[in-house]
Amino acid sequence: MYVVKLACERPDGLGRSLSQWDCAELARKLVADGIVRSISASQVRAILKHHKLKPWRNHMWIGSRTPRDADFYARVAEISDLYTRPLAPWEIVLCLDEKTSLQPRARALPTRAARPGNVPNLVEHEYTRDGALQLFAAFDTRTGRVYGLTFERRRQVEFIAFLECLDAEIPASVTAIHLVLDNVSTHHGKLARAWLAAHPRFRLHFTPVHCSWMNQVEQWFSVLQRKRLRISDFRDKADLAAKIRQFIAESNEHAHPFNWSTKSVAKVMADAPETVAA
Repeated sequence: MYVVKLACERPDGLGRSLSQWDCAELARKLVADGIVRSISASQVRAILKHHKLKPWRNHMWIGSRTPRDADFYARVAEISDLYTRPLAPWEIVLCLDEKTSLQPRARALPTRAARPGNVPNLVEHEYTRDGALQLFAAFDTRTGRVYGLTFERRRQVEFIAFLECLDAEIPASVTAIHLVLDNVSTHHGKLARAWLAAHPRFRLHFTPVHCSWMNQVEQWFSVLQRKRLRISDFRDKADLAAKIRQFIAESNEHAHPFNWSTKSVAKVMADAPETVAA
């Protein structure tokens, strides 16, 4: 059927400047090509539904040019083992990363709370900029506790400052602090390597390329985004930093780990060898 054929082709290849098809655009294309005199978007949707086709959706994937070699599988296995095996009393596993470019966006008028009668929160359209903060956070995979600090910049200097904070907060009885993090230069530059050499209880485990889904702090970042940052309305950077600290403290009061098992990784690797979960 022509509708299905059209939906299975990229719009750019057919002379349309669209990132993807929707039902209304497909209907317009069918009429423009003279296939039908008229057709509605709902009719197009019914046809596509019958064929279980949704061209308005997209999913990230990894092509064959990014091979999953022995090193890839070794890193996946290493991190999976850290997440699932019983830990000794003298070790913990922390997932560390940065959430960057957090902007205060002070609104011209105060945000109004929701009201009866189906009135949602009202957020003033106009806002002023006041720079941005970078949040360094570490998620404890066994307890769900989060450690976090905000900085003006994201460099090795700030990374080391965050590590020093962890070093001070985590008891000396914990002699192995496993850090799961990505392989950006901030985490393994000359300054960082020198600091880590002087603090051997910190042991770094880098996630493979295209495997941000393996870093559990990313899941916590999504919670932070949804519950605290979805409405960006803070007086300034100091207010934003204070509210993030408060959110972390309140979250830690009822912290819990994410459910992770060896089956979680095995399913992803087996079901979709060329895809990656977001």
